[in-house]
Amino acid sequence: MAHTKALGSTKLGRDSAAQRLGIKVNHGQRVSVGEIIIRQRGTKYLAGQGIRRAGDDTFYAAKNGVVRYASKTKTKFDGRHRSATLVSVE
Repeated sequence: MAHTKALGSTKLGRDSAAQRLGIKVNHGQRVSVGEIIIRQRGTKYLAGQGIRRAGDDTFYAAKNGVVRYASKTKTKFDGRHRSATLVSVE
């Protein structure tokens, strides 16, 4: 005879899969049309020349070329400034 009641499995311990966000192509690397450059949520990075933004804010190349990153100061609506990285394909 069992000394304890039968216990079910725990409902804890599940975790969602990682989203694999971040930079996929670095400064100076060549890209072809449609190749993903950055996966992001929101606009941490800004799109420049030769870049298109997908519905989930992913940046991809609109033309063949070389990826360039540049720093830019952006002014918010309340007058504060933030530093942002501008991504372009040349």
